[in-house]
Amino acid sequence: MRGKRCPLPVIELARRIGDVEVGEIVTVVADDPAAASDIAAWCRMRGHEFVSTSDEGDATAYEVRRRH
Repeated sequence: MRGKRCPLPVIELARRIGDVEVGEIVTVVADDPAAASDIAAWCRMRGHEFVSTSDEGDATAYEVRRRH
């Protein structure tokens, strides 16, 4: 999701979370500073686990575990 601005990283996460099994992780790589708070808030609202973040140079990788 490099180069994509809010709300596109969260929209793509919502679209893709169903592609993995419960308990598996989806990683979103985004360079939008708003993604950190947007993804964390989306996880709280939707009941998924915000696992971690890691530096990807020009972007940040956000790991989300599917809970249901």
